[in-house]
Amino acid sequence: MMNTANKLTLLRIAIIPVFLLVLYLKVPGANYWALGIFIAASLTDTLDGYIARHYNQITDFGKFMDPLADKMLVVAALLWFVEIGQMPGWALLVVIVREFAVSGLRMIAADKGRVIAAGWSGKVKTASTMVCIVLMFLPIEPLFNQICLAVIVLTTIYSGVEYFLKNGDVLL
Repeated sequence: MMNTANKLTLLRIAIIPVFLLVLYLKVPGANYWALGIFIAASLTDTLDGYIARHYNQITDFGKFMDPLADKMLVVAALLWFVEIGQMPGWALLVVIVREFAVSGLRMIAADKGRVIAAGWSGKVKTASTMVCIVLMFLPIEPLFNQICLAVIVLTTIYSGVEYFLKNGDVLL
């Protein structure tokens, strides 16, 4: 049976094509509509996490799909920024490589009976990336866009390195 937290996760995934459709169809005010959709989808992440913990709705499905939904939403937004020339492709590649690497590390750890919980730096990376994406949808000065790119790339690299320094022993 699908609980409320998992339904919210699936809703977040279902919102992603709508988010992209608004951008690609270039409806009037597309950036603002997309921004609103992105914020709403991001809030479902906070809400489903709260509901899962508060109402004991934590499931294996949720443990797998919730972080995947977050990654899908972030990558969709960053892909858009690459497509419109607001973000270089190499910066997106840094984000994607980190996600694959940390996910692979977690899979190896799980195979060895060890769980790698989300670290503080990973949470900072996620929060700062979400805030930066929101800012990048607004008509900000190019300097602020560059600052957002730097924040995304640096927090991504830092958190990835930290995961491997703290948990790299599972690779041995």
